[in-house]
Amino acid sequence: MTDAYIALETGEVVTARSRAPGEAYGELVFTTPYTGYEESLTDPSYEAQVLTFAYPLIGNYGVREERFESDRVHPSAVVARELTDDVADWLAEEGVPAIDEIDTRDLVLDIRERGAMKCGIAAGPDATPEKARAQLEQCPHMSDVTDIGDRVTVDEPEFHPSGADDPLTAALIDCGTKRSIVDSLNERDADVHVLPYDATTEDVEAVDPDLLFVSNGPGDPANFEPTEELVVESIDDVPIAGICLGQQIVARAVGGETEKMDFGHRGVNQPVIDVRSEKVVMTTQNHGYSVADPGDMEVTQLNVNDDTSEGLESAEHDIITRQYHPEAHPGPHDTLDFFDDVLSMAEDGHHPARAE
Repeated sequence: MTDAYIALETGEVVTARSRAPGEAYGELVFTTPYTGYEESLTDPSYEAQVLTFAYPLIGNYGVREERFESDRVHPSAVVARELTDDVADWLAEEGVPAIDEIDTRDLVLDIRERGAMKCGIAAGPDATPEKARAQLEQCPHMSDVTDIGDRVTVDEPEFHPSGADDPLTAALIDCGTKRSIVDSLNERDADVHVLPYDATTEDVEAVDPDLLFVSNGPGDPANFEPTEELVVESIDDVPIAGICLGQQIVARAVGGETEKMDFGHRGVNQPVIDVRSEKVVMTTQNHGYSVADPGDMEVTQLNVNDDTSEGLESAEHDIITRQYHPEAHPGPHDTLDFFDDVLSMAEDGHHPARAE
């Protein structure tokens, strides 16, 4: 049954089946894994995007809340070849439009050839091609979604204790963080203070951290100016780490530059090589921007497929960042030792406030 439409920036309107009714717009992107759909759908890095699953069947092991990475679904709409009733019902309850019975292979090829593109979706008994086109006309470019940090950050600071007898303290700047990052730090005996993306140096000093950690998140790093300024003001005062968007923000803070990718990296099988050891690991990734110039940092890891920067470090300033997701939910666990390295740096790093 045709009761859904997706209007593409190319001018084409593709027909589909509605699984969760509604209208939406966003940047059309794709992801490749065949597991981890719950984690992907609740990943704040997908805010303002329409997520297309390349794998043909999504939902074959149900929906369990303990796998969620945040408290809601973040894509503005979902596209798949086939959605199970469990996932479709969950998306309907969340108010997120979802469509299937569409040739996602063709859609993914379009994105690969043309790049991530704007789209509009209309789904349900009253859906029409005109309504999908109307949604497309409202869709901004990702760089113009300037309020994206406000959409995904915490409303108030949160404290997540590790339960350790002598914990380190991490100030996690929430640009759209995944719960797995908090869990990974807690599991290594670090108490975590989650602070809003627009936190000030006074907010950070109030928790007296051993580590400033900039999280993953959605959109253009240029739209996270408060976080970038915080990093600038924190360099050499406290060790700094970052993941995904966090790497991009930190790079900008040390004089680097970022750029939009054609269609980004989204999946759980992205190969990354360490330039020193020449060891290759498989990584989980979800980003549409990358670091074009690392500024004052050294590039330590590269993407095997396209040579984009995957790891940056500065021994002088006690900074370590990764473009991929070492916490790997979903995905391989090849890079979990990143958190050990970060906390070792925090334990040994500069902390003038405590040295006085």
